[in-house]
Amino acid sequence: MSFLAVWQRYYQLLVILLLVFCLSSLGNFPVLAGINDDTYEGNIYILYAGNGSLVPSRLTLAQTLARETPGVLVFCVDDSSDCKQYSIVVSRLQEYYGKAASIIPVAVDSLGMNSNYTTAEPGYYYQGVVPQTVVIDQKGQVVLNAQGQIPYEQVDDVLRKVFDLLPRSESVKLKRRSFNEYNTELTN
Repeated sequence: MSFLAVWQRYYQLLVILLLVFCLSSLGNFPVLAGINDDTYEGNIYILYAGNGSLVPSRLTLAQTLARETPGVLVFCVDDSSDCKQYSIVVSRLQEYYGKAASIIPVAVDSLGMNSNYTTAEPGYYYQGVVPQTVVIDQKGQVVLNAQGQIPYEQVDDVLRKVFDLLPRSESVKLKRRSFNEYNTELTN
């Protein structure tokens, strides 16, 4: 074997080793996403609430009003720490009320600059602050319009009135059944 052939082999081996080293070190960098900063990392409902089913919403506001279904509008931006933290509350609202009410996250960035919105458009209710939560009852009336991070219980109390449910203090606490739980009545 000539010197040139040996050198080419070592060169190929060196390139392969460098490539393997570079590819293996790519996965060692820490994730830079943070719930307490105002940087954009992606959709907040997927990243911070673990709930990709919120976006896009099941129904639009116009469809919700046409069906005479209660709706919850949540105005947010994906690069706001307040909205990132509040996304967990929105996900929890969908957990309990998602089948009976339309939970509609609205990305403020997607609202057009229009001053002539109708009541069937989310922009009609937006007041320039995020997060903002608007609850609309079956008749299309606004029953809650709150700005900032409000507690789950505040929205829950309003939705309980909308659905004519018992107040939280009088209702039985719901317990989740374990996924692997079995019914012993059938085995006896």
